[in-house]
Amino acid sequence: MEWMLMGWKKYADFSGRARRKEFWMFFLGYLIAYLGLALVDRFVGTNGILAGLFGLAALVPSIAVACRRMHDVDKSGWFQLIPIYSLILECTEGTSGPNQYGPDPKGSDAATFS
Repeated sequence: MEWMLMGWKKYADFSGRARRKEFWMFFLGYLIAYLGLALVDRFVGTNGILAGLFGLAALVPSIAVACRRMHDVDKSGWFQLIPIYSLILECTEGTSGPNQYGPDPKGSDAATFS
């Protein structure tokens, strides 16, 4: 659960690096919440208002966590705009050790990474 909420804690933080686990757990939490709200919308009859508001609220953190994920593979955050290539990069292990975007979140210097 902590990994799902990490993207919300770093709401608009576009600097630093995000591990694969942080990115994919955020995506899973987003998907579960969105589908749950869409289901509630369907039964209540609100025509997707709840799911739409949630999607709008999650827009900035989802872009931010994807940007940090691109940084982990030593790419600019703009690479998330290339559909298939960004999916490949999101599944690729990050660069070990520090890179131009910050220290390795998996390494021994992860304690200094906030």
